[in-house]
Amino acid sequence: MGLFQKLAKWKNSLIQREDPIYEVEDWNEIVYDRDDLQIHDKKQRDEYVRGCLEQIAEASRELENLQHEYNMVTSYLKDMEEIEALPEEEKTLLQTYARQINELETVQSGYLKKESRMSETKFRQLERMEDEIQEGCEKLSKAEEYQELIKRDLRRLDGEKHAYLFRRNELKHMIEDSRSMAIVCTTAVVICILILFVLQFGLNMNARMGYFAAAALGAVAITAIFIKHNSAVQELKQVESGISRIIRLQNTVKIRYVNNTHLLDYLYLKYSVSSAKELLNSWQQYQREKEEREHYYKTEKALDECQKNLLHELRRYQVQDPVIWLHQTAALLDKKEMVEIRHNLIIRRQSLRRRMDYNKEVIAGKAQAEIKDLAEKYPKYAREIMDIVGQYEKDFS
Repeated sequence: MGLFQKLAKWKNSLIQREDPIYEVEDWNEIVYDRDDLQIHDKKQRDEYVRGCLEQIAEASRELENLQHEYNMVTSYLKDMEEIEALPEEEKTLLQTYARQINELETVQSGYLKKESRMSETKFRQLERMEDEIQEGCEKLSKAEEYQELIKRDLRRLDGEKHAYLFRRNELKHMIEDSRSMAIVCTTAVVICILILFVLQFGLNMNARMGYFAAAALGAVAITAIFIKHNSAVQELKQVESGISRIIRLQNTVKIRYVNNTHLLDYLYLKYSVSSAKELLNSWQQYQREKEEREHYYKTEKALDECQKNLLHELRRYQVQDPVIWLHQTAALLDKKEMVEIRHNLIIRRQSLRRRMDYNKEVIAGKAQAEIKDLAEKYPKYAREIMDIVGQYEKDFS
């Protein structure tokens, strides 16, 4: 039991040592507390009075801003009353201008919201070259077509060259083979003659017909080989001549290819495109953009004229701030919109009035009352307090 009592006592001591709970103060309430103020200390007294004066100065600055806003809202309400009190004929004129402004602003808004608009940089670039774009399109198209023809010729010449090279290799092998065959045939004829010679003189056989046959066959074979060899040699000369001709043609076409490629690179760089089709599309887009911009500028000019007319009429009716009506033309056309704007202005003015009353009565009023009460309760410091107030007013002004 003694252990449990010690634990309970220790728990109670922890609870007693917990931080006290403070209530959250009302931040809108200005509180003046002199409990910790040592009024007889000149430094503290001076700081306390100056603190009150700072609050009065802050309230005064806020009141000036609020008063300006309050006067402006009041002026808007008076302007609305002036407009609503106009005769029907003059109201109709204002509504005509307001309707035109709305329509023109809708047109402008549609152009500005358009996603496919050309960039300003691209538009200015094409605008500078407007006189030469069409000629550039034609030149670029012809250069690209010519480039395709050159490539086609180069591919055809490459094909012919490879065919000639293949045929040249065949002819060289054919010439080598004919030489080999000639050697073989000659050797065979010589061997046949030797055999016949042995048969004639060694075996006493009649080999005359054999000689004739071997000589005839050898002559026929060697003649055929010789004709084939000469034909291959002649054809080889023609093939090599054809290869030389193709190489010359290739060099000529390659020069055209290089020059035309340089021309294309220059034109692509000049017009900042990668093909004639892209340049043509950019040119067509530029023409549409130019037409839309001209329409936009005409609309802007007409809008400016309508706005000037509306401002002129509003000034003629003694409206204090006619410019604001350029941004709320819907209120001139729709009574519900006018009522809603008036309602919002009234709410704004009421809010401003409450803030003005708060700064005047709560902040400045309490601070003034605190200084006055301090001077009354401590008359021996009243002169000093008034001097501080006077010096502060002098510095503040």
